[in-house]
Amino acid sequence: MTVSAGLASGPFRGAVFVLAASVLWGTTGTAATFAPAVSPLAIGAVAMGVGGLLQALYAAHPISAQWRLLVKRWSLVALGALAVALYPLAFYTSMHLAGVAVGTVVSIGSAPVAAAVIERLVDQKPLTRRWMAGALIAVGGAVLLSFAGHRPDGGGAGPAAESWASASWASAAGIALGLVAGTTYALYSWTAHRIIGGGVSSRAAMGTVFGVGGVLLMPVLFLTGRPLLETWTNFTVGAYMALVPMFAGYVLFGWGLARVRASTATGLSLVETVVAAALAVLVVGERLPAAGWIGAATVLAGLFFLVPRASPQGQQKLNRLGLRGLPATAAAPERMLVQREVSHRNHQEQPRGSYTDDLAAETGDEEHKAEQARN
Repeated sequence: MTVSAGLASGPFRGAVFVLAASVLWGTTGTAATFAPAVSPLAIGAVAMGVGGLLQALYAAHPISAQWRLLVKRWSLVALGALAVALYPLAFYTSMHLAGVAVGTVVSIGSAPVAAAVIERLVDQKPLTRRWMAGALIAVGGAVLLSFAGHRPDGGGAGPAAESWASASWASAAGIALGLVAGTTYALYSWTAHRIIGGGVSSRAAMGTVFGVGGVLLMPVLFLTGRPLLETWTNFTVGAYMALVPMFAGYVLFGWGLARVRASTATGLSLVETVVAAALAVLVVGERLPAAGWIGAATVLAGLFFLVPRASPQGQQKLNRLGLRGLPATAAAPERMLVQREVSHRNHQEQPRGSYTDDLAAETGDEEHKAEQARN
C-alpha cells in the first residue's frame, strides 16, 4: 500500500461515512408510516429540531473550545442554521403534497445539482467529468426508481374536475417545496463544509449549525407536536427520527463533510432513495416493478463515479517528492509531513478554485482532523 492509497483513504472514508448516513436517512419514510396522525411539520420539527439539539449537546466541549473560530464565521453558521430549519419543513411537506416518490426524488435529486452550482459560483470550483457522469447516472436512477413505484389510483374519468385541479395544485406545490428542500440541503452541507475547512472540527461545526437550527424549529414543534404525545407509537417514532436518522446520521455526515466536497456528499446521499425503496418493499409491503429495481441498480452504478479516488496529479506530486514506494505503515508524523508538503505545492502551483479530485481538495485538512480526533 503506497502513500497515495493512504491519502485516498481520507476521502474514501468520508464517502463511507456519507453512505452510512444515507442508509439511516432512508429509514425515515418507513418510520413515518407508523405515525400517520402526526403532521409532516411535526415530523420534520421533532426529527431535525430535537436531533439538532442533541448534536449541540454532543459537541458541547469542542464548541466551547472553538467558539472564537465559530464567532468569526457567524454568517456561515447563521446561513446553515436557517437552511437546517427550513429543510425538514419543506421536505416532509413536499412528500405529503406530491407523494413520497415525487417529493423524495425532487428533494434528494436536486441537492447535488444545487451543491454543485453553489460551489461553482461561490468557491469557483470546476466540476469534474467524473462527478458529472456519476451525478447524471445516479439522479437518473433515482428518478426511475421513484416513479416506477408511483402508481396513481384510478384510471378512468375521475370523480370531479375540481378534485383533479386540487391534486394538480398539491403536486405542483409539493414539487416546488421539494426544490426548496434540495437547495437548503445543499446549502447547509456547503456551509458546514466551509466551516470545517476553516479549521473548526466537524463535531463543533455540525453541533453549532444543527443546534441553532434545532432552536429555530422549537416553535414549530410546540405548535404542531401534540400528536407525538398522544400514543406511545407516535412518541417512539418521533424519538427514533430524532435519535437515529438525524442525530447519528448527521454525526456521520459531518465526518464525511470533513473529507469530501458538499457536491460529492449530496451526490452519494442519493443511495437514500434505494434504501427507502427496499424498506418500502420489505417492511411496508409495497411492490416495486422491474423498472424500479433497474433504477436502484443505476443509482448504485452512479456511486462508482462519485466515490473519490486518488488523482493522477496527486500521485505525480508524490513521485516528484521521491516517495513513490513509501509504505503506508510509516510513522504518522512522516505521513502528515508528506501530506502537508503536497498541500503546500498544490497551493503554489494551482490557481484559486482549481479542483481535480476530492483527494487534492482534502490533503490540507490534516491539522483539522488531528484537532477533531482530540475532541
